[in-house]
Amino acid sequence: MENEKMNDNKVRYPLLSHIDSPADLRKLPEGKLPEVCGELRSFLIDSLSTRPGHFASSMGTVELTVALHYVFNTPYDRIVWDVGHQAYGHKILTGRRDSFHTNRTLGGLSGFPSPKESEYDTFTAGHASNSISAALGMAVATKLQDEKPRRHVVAVIGDASISGGLAFEGLNNAANSKSDLLIILNDNDMSIDRNVGSLNSYLAHLTTSKSYNNLRYKLSSLFNFSSDGKGRIMRFNNSLKSLINKEQNIFEGLNIRYFGPFDGHDLPTIIKVLNDIKDYRGPRILHLRTVKGKGYKPAEKNPAVWHAPGLFDPATGKRPESDPSKPPKWQDVFGSTLVEIAEKDPRVVAVTAAMPSGTSVNMMQERFPDRTFDVGISEGHAVTFAGGMAKDNLKPYVAIYSSFLQRAYDHIIHDVAIEGLPVVFCLDRAGLVGEDGATHHGVFDLSYLRSIPGLTVASPRNADMLRRLMYTAHGFNGPFAIRYPRGNASAKPSDVTALLPLGKGEKLRDGNDAVVLTIGPVSDTAARAIDRAGKELGVSVAHYDMIYLKPLDNDLLAEVASKDCPVITVEDGTVNGGLGAAVLEWMAENGHNVKVTRLGVPDRFIPQGKPEELQHLCGFDEEGIYNTIANVTDRK
Repeated sequence: MENEKMNDNKVRYPLLSHIDSPADLRKLPEGKLPEVCGELRSFLIDSLSTRPGHFASSMGTVELTVALHYVFNTPYDRIVWDVGHQAYGHKILTGRRDSFHTNRTLGGLSGFPSPKESEYDTFTAGHASNSISAALGMAVATKLQDEKPRRHVVAVIGDASISGGLAFEGLNNAANSKSDLLIILNDNDMSIDRNVGSLNSYLAHLTTSKSYNNLRYKLSSLFNFSSDGKGRIMRFNNSLKSLINKEQNIFEGLNIRYFGPFDGHDLPTIIKVLNDIKDYRGPRILHLRTVKGKGYKPAEKNPAVWHAPGLFDPATGKRPESDPSKPPKWQDVFGSTLVEIAEKDPRVVAVTAAMPSGTSVNMMQERFPDRTFDVGISEGHAVTFAGGMAKDNLKPYVAIYSSFLQRAYDHIIHDVAIEGLPVVFCLDRAGLVGEDGATHHGVFDLSYLRSIPGLTVASPRNADMLRRLMYTAHGFNGPFAIRYPRGNASAKPSDVTALLPLGKGEKLRDGNDAVVLTIGPVSDTAARAIDRAGKELGVSVAHYDMIYLKPLDNDLLAEVASKDCPVITVEDGTVNGGLGAAVLEWMAENGHNVKVTRLGVPDRFIPQGKPEELQHLCGFDEEGIYNTIANVTDRK
């Protein structure tokens, strides 16, 4: 069967099937490269239609990917990808073609570039805007170590990612360094949701005539100068252009040589330009205009939907219909409840960082566009911006993925918590999120938020409780964080709006042989394990939903301690500093010698896989909880 598949691939991909590394690609005549691009797109369509992943971004960078590996001597030369959504073609060309079917699966390839996976993946990519800083560090390292031959370093960054604060910091540092960094701006005018902000508008209108670029390169080539000499000509031409147009290019204003924009799908031009500028000294930026989803019409027409479309029919582009009988997604419960609250209180506003559809803030955006703010890939700004609004009597709900809110940690402390401002943080994708892997698991929020004075931290076990917590947070005069997972809730919510008492948990079941303490939706998993333990082991296990990590329910914990039996804590987050740690601290501080067993994410980074696989890997799925109950009650 495997041999048949390999033979079929050789027929379908006569060039790609023989490219096991970029060195094989570089053996081909340049005239064959468009065929490689065509085969690469076909391979992506065939693969991702049955094994979902990030589709449109990688389709849009096929020519760029081929050109980079054709011109540069990778892996000696460094290519640093930003985010990594666009790097599937890179993976396929760098020895992972035959294992690409394992992409985003447990034990398979990561969905993002990972140095642990391949020497061609030069830096971890998963969160936006880090490529320029990382690549600049590499460029400085190669210069300080005087590496021979000269090692080229290239950062590939999208137009959405370059708007992030870290990217600006990197640009500013690159402009003032003596490094020879090449930055490639992949400008497709799209992120996951449509780009926002003045920089995006600037890029959308930034044009350089084709004739001007051709003349500039002819002049550069005419004079047989060193790369520094060519650079002086370029700077003179840039100054002349600024004088004629009465405006200055933002990159040239930073003293970074700018080339472009060029058609990012014109392979011969990209190769020529890369060869022309790769040996120039000093920082420079190549601006390429690309089309997200290029080569697949449905994706070109609707790139936001096709960012990560799931399963689809490659012939028609049709995707499976969603099942209306299923409970809603957690994010949709959040979005609809936010609109409800906003309809009752004109002070309520929503803030998100480039994820209105991913967080369902788009529901608020449609109903109250003037009270909804998508700040782009700027999580730190989102938090401080919300703090400013809260300072002057608005009630901001900030919806950001848990793993991305990590980037705004100082802002939560300095710009919200110190003043006790009433900002509500809604942490989507909390816990083990699945196939996106280590860079996207939201497993640190309970730990990193618990240590902040004055911040209330809670997690609902079901959709009704999410609604109640959102209403509770609305009436609370201080910072409040609510975390909930990716995917569908366990049941459809009712119209309940009753507030939850602050810092109070709930007893779900009584028992005397052991106690299980949970927080969040993992409560359902624990309940199944407790049921099974009662039937198969004959043990009586109490179950409490803590609801709040901070403040802890002192009365509930005192009741638990009085039972004088083993306690098991279960959380979909790191055990370091989370619920289990909080319970241990409380028991020690209150003089209780109770055995506490903590279940959750261990002290290591967890790979990609289905959430249920990862929970099993970490030992807090139903089987893991059941086995722990058996162990602590000596019923093994």
